[in-house]
Amino acid sequence: MNLRVSSPSPLPSWLKAPIGKASEISRVQKIVKQREIHTICEEGRCPNRGECYGNGTATFLLMGHVCTRSCAFCQVEKGHAPMGLDEDEPKKVAEAVKLLGLRYVVLTSVARDDLADGGASWFVKVMDEVRKVNPTTRIEVLTPDFGTGKDAENQQALRVATVVRAKPACYNHNVETVPRLQNPVRRGGKYERSLRVLQLVKGFDDSIPTKSGLMLGLGETKEEIIATLEDLRGIKCDRITIGQYMRPSLAHLPVEKYWTPKEFDELGAIALKMGFSHVRSGPLVRSSYHAGE
Repeated sequence: MNLRVSSPSPLPSWLKAPIGKASEISRVQKIVKQREIHTICEEGRCPNRGECYGNGTATFLLMGHVCTRSCAFCQVEKGHAPMGLDEDEPKKVAEAVKLLGLRYVVLTSVARDDLADGGASWFVKVMDEVRKVNPTTRIEVLTPDFGTGKDAENQQALRVATVVRAKPACYNHNVETVPRLQNPVRRGGKYERSLRVLQLVKGFDDSIPTKSGLMLGLGETKEEIIATLEDLRGIKCDRITIGQYMRPSLAHLPVEKYWTPKEFDELGAIALKMGFSHVRSGPLVRSSYHAGE
């Protein structure tokens, strides 16, 4: 798949999300900026951030804003030499959660292949601090695949186990797209390695719900989507989000197709029939959409 430099086509009407309350967005942005922390809501320019902020949910981006992977769909900045870890980040995130009155928090991160444990222990540090300051707030994690470096499979298992022991309310890892499109879409990611993350979670603690997400519009077929959903159910993945890929810039992969709301509804019904306990399928759905529900 090649990047095509062309003018973006107009968005279909169903992809024009309401902005939400400007005051609520501004309040969140101010609290986050003052503490020099990051949210994927802002870094990824999520179309639902106003709605999520208003519902008491936000997704914090840990370990800086520079990712060691170079996925062709992602808005987050890339680089081989990310910044060092901010030792105050756990306290800053916990304080922001309290000030924002968040009932449900999603903790995600850039990929940090430069760190000895890929950042697994950092997730735990932040979770511990958030719980200390906000004991009733539930925490979902959305982690990288933790599967690079020497002795990758054993290291992946150790890293996933580290996060699982901290008992997140849900463990999310996105496969992002169908197997055929993994290489051009997820540079550095591998389909089987991603499935193994979710499989490991269930092996370590079957009581923790697992979750994954798919972007549509990159050239996949309906049959490929269904096969991917079957793969996820085959490893007991509990929850699924299905949304439309929206090209962040001309430097990113082009949109091959805008799937319609009716098509998303059909795929959502198929996923429910397969046995997923929670399904969110729609053009504007993202991996943390309505996560608190």
